[in-house]
Amino acid sequence: MTHENVEGIYPKSPFLAQQLRFGNWKLPVASQKDQNNSFFDEAEIYVRAGAGGDGSSHFRREKYVPRGGPDGGDGGRGGDVIVQARKNLHALTAFRYRRKFVASDGGAGSRQQRHGRNGQSVTIAVPCGTVLLERQSGQVIADLVDEEQSVIVAHGGKGGIGNVHFKSSRYQAPTLSTRGAAGEESHLRLELELIADVGLVGAPNAGKSSLLARLSAARPKVAPYPFTTLEPILGVVSGGDSGIVVADLPGLIEGASQGAGLGVKFLRHVRRARVLVHVVDGSGIETDPYEAFQSIDGELETFDTTLTDRPRIVAFNKIDLNEARRAWPDFEAQALAEGYEAVPVSVATGNGLDKLVGRIMALLAEAPKPDRPELRKTAVLRPPPVDQDAQLLRRSDGAYIVRDKRLEDLAEKLNFDTPDAAAYFQRQLDRRGITERLERVGTIAGDTVIVGNLEFEWDGPAL
Repeated sequence: MTHENVEGIYPKSPFLAQQLRFGNWKLPVASQKDQNNSFFDEAEIYVRAGAGGDGSSHFRREKYVPRGGPDGGDGGRGGDVIVQARKNLHALTAFRYRRKFVASDGGAGSRQQRHGRNGQSVTIAVPCGTVLLERQSGQVIADLVDEEQSVIVAHGGKGGIGNVHFKSSRYQAPTLSTRGAAGEESHLRLELELIADVGLVGAPNAGKSSLLARLSAARPKVAPYPFTTLEPILGVVSGGDSGIVVADLPGLIEGASQGAGLGVKFLRHVRRARVLVHVVDGSGIETDPYEAFQSIDGELETFDTTLTDRPRIVAFNKIDLNEARRAWPDFEAQALAEGYEAVPVSVATGNGLDKLVGRIMALLAEAPKPDRPELRKTAVLRPPPVDQDAQLLRRSDGAYIVRDKRLEDLAEKLNFDTPDAAAYFQRQLDRRGITERLERVGTIAGDTVIVGNLEFEWDGPAL
């Protein structure tokens, strides 16, 4: 089966997106909000798998082969919609412009029992760490963490069957065939949760970005005002024989778990971090260091209670300042009393950073990987299940409604353009006991009977 790979089909620059034109058509223009925020970690998309191809109703026509019999082939299966994780992607920017993904339908069957071609599947590439959810219910479908990990989010419809499958000793020349089934469809929500070994959390202006810049090759914007960091930034810190990935998360304030400041927009990125480093401004110029620590610690717990069990270390920053040196003894005593390990550091001078990295490496060696959410095979918009026992209902306008799963499926699939379809369906009504029940309640010729999406006038039992 072939696949269409979908990654970034439009230029990443909003400026270029506004300038490029092809004849009378131009690329979508990014909104002002999109232009001001280059990090896309949320997106909503619509996916629809391909429908199956129709089965063929055909008879063998060859010279010297009289009464060749039915030879209609089956329809091809519709293409699937697949979501696959890729390491070379780091944001959901590609979904800024394209949010609808539709796989192709299967081909119709043909003579000589030739099967129709299968529909082309669509593979949607997303960054590792993307969580797929049903938009309406919020239920997790898959958590794609590993490279090339994939999930089918919409299965293609099965192909219809040709008339060759309906032949028997009694019905040697059936014209019956079935239509292909519709493909599954769904509205999905994509949420990116960055995959990092260590997450730097803390109040605005505590020194998280400066710490990341000091320990790695990352160059986040550093400035002496709150909320300088507006998006998560990853850096690789050397430690032992391997590097560790550290995520600098935008500053949190009291009420962040309810949406204050940057709110919960980036809080979820801390969920995958195996170790948390809480950076505290030890100078106490804006607020008491331990009060600031408790405030942010409470926001993390309110957002996700599992974060309280995550290995954590406190980086008491700005120890080079006199105010921080005076506050350090009390802070260390309070932290130890609450069960937290604290390390005094100075990002400006580098004092204590080696010890901090050593303790982080030790915690990582012991820390288990966070549990993944439960996976579900697929997301489908389906009607509520119908009881297996047939039901006969009477509508206010006098029409009869038959509730029977097998008959409803047959009514949807059967190709009623063929001459034998109506008689075949009537025989199935007889076998399921629906004909007898309709007669018993007084149905007469001309009454309306509804089975699934099929509505017809009642003619009586088959002869």
